[in-house]
Amino acid sequence: MFNTSISLDTLNSWGHGNMIDVLGIEFIDVQPDFIKAKMPVDSRTKQPYGLLHGGASVVLAETLGSIAASLAVADPTSQRGVGVEINANHMKSVKEGFVIGTCTALKIGKTLHVYDIKIHDESGNLVCVSRLTVAILPY
Repeated sequence: MFNTSISLDTLNSWGHGNMIDVLGIEFIDVQPDFIKAKMPVDSRTKQPYGLLHGGASVVLAETLGSIAASLAVADPTSQRGVGVEINANHMKSVKEGFVIGTCTALKIGKTLHVYDIKIHDESGNLVCVSRLTVAILPY
């Protein structure tokens, strides 16, 4: 399902100079049926009360789903994925360390993909559950 021939170094290079880089998101694993990335819980990703900002979790989720779509399209030279809807349920707060997001496909069609993204803290506690719908468009 996901193209695993693209190295983690290449995936991480796609984040240079954009929000992925700003928030410190790093891809850590790509397998045929899932993709994983981690994000620090620090001054870049916390809200004023010192907790992981829900918006930062949504950025991690959309980043994972968008990259997953790039790895799943039939022809990456002529197709691209564009997020059209995302939702997130925040289950537990996090004050420090890292969160790890895991993205799996619920549907990969010709024109529409749907991804499930679960974000856990370093102890394995579920922090956020998100679903992303991606439209597949021609370049």
